[in-house]
Amino acid sequence: MQLVFSDAQYWEDFLPLTFTRPVAEMRCGILTFSERWQKILENTEVSFFTEMYLQGKFPEPEKKESLFLVANFLPSETVIQQIKDLKQGEALVYEDELIAARINMDGFSLQQIEKMTDIKEELVFFKKPTDLFTYNQKAIDFDFELLTKGRTSQELSSTNGFLGDQKDLFIEEGAQIEFSTLNTRTGKIYIGKNAEVMEGCMLRGPIALGESSKFNLGSKIYGATTIGPHCKVGGEVNNIIIFGYSNKGHEGFIGNSVIGEWCNFGADSNSSNMKNNYGNVRLWNYRTKAFEDTGLQFAGLIMGDHSKTAINTQLNTGTVIGVASNIFREGFPPNLVENFSWGGFKDDEKFKLDKAYEVAGRAMARRNVVLQEEDKAILKHVFDTY
Repeated sequence: MQLVFSDAQYWEDFLPLTFTRPVAEMRCGILTFSERWQKILENTEVSFFTEMYLQGKFPEPEKKESLFLVANFLPSETVIQQIKDLKQGEALVYEDELIAARINMDGFSLQQIEKMTDIKEELVFFKKPTDLFTYNQKAIDFDFELLTKGRTSQELSSTNGFLGDQKDLFIEEGAQIEFSTLNTRTGKIYIGKNAEVMEGCMLRGPIALGESSKFNLGSKIYGATTIGPHCKVGGEVNNIIIFGYSNKGHEGFIGNSVIGEWCNFGADSNSSNMKNNYGNVRLWNYRTKAFEDTGLQFAGLIMGDHSKTAINTQLNTGTVIGVASNIFREGFPPNLVENFSWGGFKDDEKFKLDKAYEVAGRAMARRNVVLQEEDKAILKHVFDTY
């Protein structure tokens, strides 16, 4: 039976991160939402009910019996069992929203649902970009248990300093850590397969470092921070998520932020995560087309895929950067940088699409990934439409 991940309620709320992916392909904790549910349900046959322009890369559901699932929440053991026990025509509802249903995707309709059950317990639900870093510690704890239960960590080299309980540290095969300090008193630390923590790093959990990613020399990493696969991170970061394949390799600070894939920060780029007046941070909302109060005192940067900053770039508190933007002009760019901006300021010209393909192709080749026609089609749609 196929898993069908639905974007119906939330896709627009997670822009610009979802311009280039379904909601289920975002990362929080150690895993993406899709990876987490595949692990929980022991099912790797997945498809996506998402925007039509994304379906070329993310396969549409086949017309057969399916488990229809809203992916962006952390389930309890009870809810997991409720989902597994669903029979044809049954569904689960949380806060008046359908989140899981056993249906046939041939002629999909809510009229197929004969029985709806309300979930009464409170769940950790991700409804907007800031929720990803706000609840990241809960997601790291969830994934740590899911991935490490019954398994044995690789040993931590004696060259390192360690504070905390060893059960809260897990090092996957092939990872390298030397002459660094790791503190799990404040949260768990997960080091992925073939990842590297270079000399002089200071890690204060909760932290997840993805497969083949690196913390560069002398990095200062505060939790709750997730670095996806194939990234390089240096300088100082605090409570950020990088989906994967992005670099912040040099000095500079980023805090309380979410960064997409194939992004790059020039040396000494800095992002403010708190206003000088200590007030709540406002962020651009693509659904309402307005800046809205996040209710948070700490909120830094939301950056879409393929965007980049030049050296010494300064980003204000509550900045949203779209897809394939290049920020290089002097001074603070505005709090909303549009997709394909060439410069980063409001009246700057757009980055030419063919040049954007060239840059994306070169960046991806550095990680032995090929820019596919499906990727180009997604970028073209964003370029033409938004």
